[in-house]
Amino acid sequence: MTKILVIEDEKIIGEMISMYLTDEEFSVCRVESGQEGIDAISSFAPDVILLDLMLPDMDGIELCEKVRAYSDTPIIIISMNSKVNERVRALNAGADDYLVKPFSMQELKARIGVAVRRYKPSAPAAETDVRAYVAAGAAMEPMSANHGITLDLQKRLLAVHGQPIDTTFSEFELMKLLFQYPGRVFTRDELINTLRGIDSYVNDRAIDVHITNLRKKLELNPKEPHFIKTVWGVGYKLNLE
Repeated sequence: MTKILVIEDEKIIGEMISMYLTDEEFSVCRVESGQEGIDAISSFAPDVILLDLMLPDMDGIELCEKVRAYSDTPIIIISMNSKVNERVRALNAGADDYLVKPFSMQELKARIGVAVRRYKPSAPAAETDVRAYVAAGAAMEPMSANHGITLDLQKRLLAVHGQPIDTTFSEFELMKLLFQYPGRVFTRDELINTLRGIDSYVNDRAIDVHITNLRKKLELNPKEPHFIKTVWGVGYKLNLE
């Protein structure tokens, strides 16, 4: 049974979400503060975290960053704030999706399903060519030592010259796709679909933020990248030559 941790201090909203997800046969744990959320992540071990940005003891973005420092569990932000810069800020902090209140419970369930499929690659894949490999979780040979990057799908580990690199859930999913098709140019729309699925709030700017962060972690000189290349007017590709 999929376990959902709801970190939401508004009692009515929290109870509505919890009741709906319980009726849909999810296992739900609801807490009302950031510290309770941190404790529940350890004790409850959720498959997906629903995180409100306005908490009584800490900012939701701060909590997202703290969680992402030691866990790659998918985080879906639920917030009243619909501004694009706030969404980008949340994604940059390590969130994997962003839902604006009020939202449809059916949409929430669908977003959770997408997050679970991405986090558990062995789950059935979505029927799209670009995402089929990512969702299937097929074994991948370690990359040649000539370029120094290794991707371990089973351990969800990205390493550069043998040194593990911390990545967010979304950053790792992008690297999985790029590694499967080195040299192929992916449009931003294709990358958005890979991470979010249909009807996502993620936009072009969010993809650019993820790519910028990956470059900082992978490249000797992020301003003159060797691995993740920009194809102006189109998107990005991975260079392993």
